[in-house]
Amino acid sequence: MTVFRDKNQFRKVGQKIQETFRKFWSKDLKGKKQHQTGSVMAGVHPWRKKPIMLAGGALALLAIALFGGSQYIKAYTVDFYHVYKDGQAIGTVSEPSQVEDMLLQMTNKAQQDNPDAKMVLDTGNITYRGDSGFKTVPENEETLRKLGSMVTAHAVGVEVRVDGKLIGIAKDRATADKVLNKIQAQYVPQANSKNALEVTALAYSEESGTSEPSRSDELVSVKFMEEVQTGSINVAPERITDEEELYNRLVQGTTRPTQYTVQEGDCVGCIADKFDISREIIYTNNPWIKDDIIKVGDVLDLTVLQPALTVRTVENIVETQTIAPPVTIKENPDMREGQTKVIKEGKNGKKRITYKQVKQNGYLMSEELINEEIVAPAVPSIVMKGTKVIGVGTGNFSWPVSNATLTSKFGKRWGRQHKGIDLVGSRSILAADHGIVEFSGTKNGMGITVIINHQNGYKTVYGHLSSLSVKKGEKVEKGDTLGNMGSTGNSTGVHLHFEIHRNGAVQNPLNYL
Repeated sequence: MTVFRDKNQFRKVGQKIQETFRKFWSKDLKGKKQHQTGSVMAGVHPWRKKPIMLAGGALALLAIALFGGSQYIKAYTVDFYHVYKDGQAIGTVSEPSQVEDMLLQMTNKAQQDNPDAKMVLDTGNITYRGDSGFKTVPENEETLRKLGSMVTAHAVGVEVRVDGKLIGIAKDRATADKVLNKIQAQYVPQANSKNALEVTALAYSEESGTSEPSRSDELVSVKFMEEVQTGSINVAPERITDEEELYNRLVQGTTRPTQYTVQEGDCVGCIADKFDISREIIYTNNPWIKDDIIKVGDVLDLTVLQPALTVRTVENIVETQTIAPPVTIKENPDMREGQTKVIKEGKNGKKRITYKQVKQNGYLMSEELINEEIVAPAVPSIVMKGTKVIGVGTGNFSWPVSNATLTSKFGKRWGRQHKGIDLVGSRSILAADHGIVEFSGTKNGMGITVIINHQNGYKTVYGHLSSLSVKKGEKVEKGDTLGNMGSTGNSTGVHLHFEIHRNGAVQNPLNYL
């Protein structure tokens, strides 16, 4: 096979072949003319034989030259690709992979320069068109340089908005979700965890100062009170908010100094409701408040942290409570009233109490008793008592309100000790046991109040009444009407505040009712 150095060599060889063919052909024509009149031997003209041989040789040489030229062109034909960005021609490259490698390097470089953001290249629509040419040299470097100068990078973040207000931009959705879940988790009770067990009002015992160990917290719901919106957004990488900063913006918020001057008819609970804050905040900021007593003109500090997000939790608290044994009285008309003798000791029972607590960012806003189940009934004590004088209690207390609903429990509440329980139900207030009316009138904070001395070491207190039906010194029996439910004194609304005292010490009424 003949291989030519270049097209010029191939063209010169072709020209020589053509010239040789023309010379031989011209010479044959002259010979033909010279032998036109001669004799023909053996049927062959002498002037025909040589030109035919020469012509055949020339054709063979030409075929060889053409074949060699085709191979030469094929060997030096180059495949390449035209590169376009958004339809605009950029240049040529040997392979599309060169462009893809360059874009990958640019992406890695942008990510390395901005490790706290998710970087994306703005490449536009890059397309290729294949082509080929003789000894074509693709403009690889120039094309890549030009294309690289036309490509930019941006960060893709997730914006976090609260009630439409932009708080920050997380680097990705996983980070945004992690921060939001972390905020909710800090207000979720650790169910069945001994370390997380807290002393609550219903579990509190005045005598022991401890709580019953049997308790479980069930989270009913947890949600943000505000509308939280998240969505992808293209931003400059420097606008990405790191995880800790985003968390702080959402939970720390701002502190708005707030002062309030007490007005006529105000009470601690009323002011808490007016400003939609927990009573605990008022007690914490104003430690000088004693027994809920505030006067017109007092200035209260109601300053409270205003975070961007408010977590509202609803919890069902289940506790096992001790039931004090009831007392079965056997009357002895020969014994003086006030004298008693225990014939048989009673035995404590147990009951399971379920109540609902609603909190906002951990502050108790409301609570409600929703179920009470007797686990083990108490065994009553049998006591013999004299009946010569009336006015002595049995030690077995009944509910002072018919169809009662517990609205606030005994013990620690809003950072303070609540000495009784709050009840709503029928408006008639009933004596919980026999006794003598020790006080019937108005007390600071308690409003219209009745106190019954049961002449056996127990006293009961009935507060916030709207009217009275008994007078001091009057003897009453269990179930007698003492007055009507009201909202006098420092009251948050119509209800009965009920207390039980034993030998001067306040007791949890739920252990006796």
